[in-house]
Amino acid sequence: MKNIKSGVIKQVLKDHFDGYWCMYGNSYPETYRDDIKETVQKAIRCGTTDLGYARYECFGCEKNSQTKFVCFTCKSRFCHKCGKKYTDDWSEKQQEMIFNVPHRHMVFTIPKEIRTLFFQDRKKLNELSKKVSEVFQFYFRRKSKKRHLQVGVITVIHTFGRDMKFNPHVHALVTEGAIDNKNEWVPTEFIPYEYLRKSWQKVLLDMLREWFPSNPKVQRQVSELYQRYPKGFYVNAEKRMKDAKGAVKYIGRYLARPAIAEYRIINYDGKNVEFWYEDHQTGKRVDVKISVYEFLKKLLQHIPPKHFRMVGRFGLYSRRSYKKANQVLSLYAFMRTKQLSLLLETKKKRRKSYRQRMIESFDKDPLLCPGCNKVMDLAEVYHGDYGYLYHYMDDMKIIKAKGMKKSGKEKRAG
Repeated sequence: MKNIKSGVIKQVLKDHFDGYWCMYGNSYPETYRDDIKETVQKAIRCGTTDLGYARYECFGCEKNSQTKFVCFTCKSRFCHKCGKKYTDDWSEKQQEMIFNVPHRHMVFTIPKEIRTLFFQDRKKLNELSKKVSEVFQFYFRRKSKKRHLQVGVITVIHTFGRDMKFNPHVHALVTEGAIDNKNEWVPTEFIPYEYLRKSWQKVLLDMLREWFPSNPKVQRQVSELYQRYPKGFYVNAEKRMKDAKGAVKYIGRYLARPAIAEYRIINYDGKNVEFWYEDHQTGKRVDVKISVYEFLKKLLQHIPPKHFRMVGRFGLYSRRSYKKANQVLSLYAFMRTKQLSLLLETKKKRRKSYRQRMIESFDKDPLLCPGCNKVMDLAEVYHGDYGYLYHYMDDMKIIKAKGMKKSGKEKRAG
């Protein structure tokens, strides 16, 4: 048994990725094979000196000082540790910008018959977010043609289910209210399920027709899907999020993490991986034991291409509309609560440094010298791709050179 509690995914990759990739790498779309390989290699080297490091020393310490290495991380959403940090940073940023109004959390699914299409071409997944936004835009446009109601929509693309199968779907946070053409906030009622399901089916299948206009097989499949799903494609719209910050935290869980959390892996013996998941329909735990190559297949198929946009912002959350919408909603909140702070701009929080995060997590400063208890000095910075970026002796040379120039001027003046 390997390190089950922490680092087990990284260990599986170290042990078997090279062999797996040699045998099955060609089964992945050619357009982003290099992205998958690069992502995995970075995750394997994450937190090691291979990626680079910052070295700290306590200069002039008379006691037994120790050198401290702070290794660079891969900053990949695929990496278990870095993915969590990415999600935490994203959630904090969104909490600053999200409107303080109730939101509805919805999930728009894709039928299993056409999921392979999105596996082969991940760029098509980005278009799904736009189509989700169109479902809401069309509803409110039709409902109130004179007032031109506009809602705010944040989408997050997700490709896996609890069993790690490729199951692309879109999570959406939608404001339960809209701004009209007079810049007034209008609370809105719940959108009917029947509309959501059928309109989602229509925009998705219309998109298929546009992608393959001269392919009779695709056109035939579209007709079959209308017959097979007469009530439309499944949309889950049950969760109403009264607290805006809570809504962001909820949807942030789906933003950046591997297809399985490490606590769900119960055994890895070098040949097989055992994990569990909770079945959506029964609510019961299901235990699975598969070969390590089958586990890697399930894991790697969810790595997105480089620069793939997981998050979409539409309507009131779009760049064009956000500033004005925020002013309107701040005034609306003030009129309801009479809290002046809701009208004032809040300062953006700076990202926490490695040192701050360690102090908050472990109540211990990682850069304190164990000898004299003073903060250590930065001695060296090394990057895995660019080599040495900084060395404290370089500063010493600059100081020495400046001193020599000053000394020369003083002699000439004398």
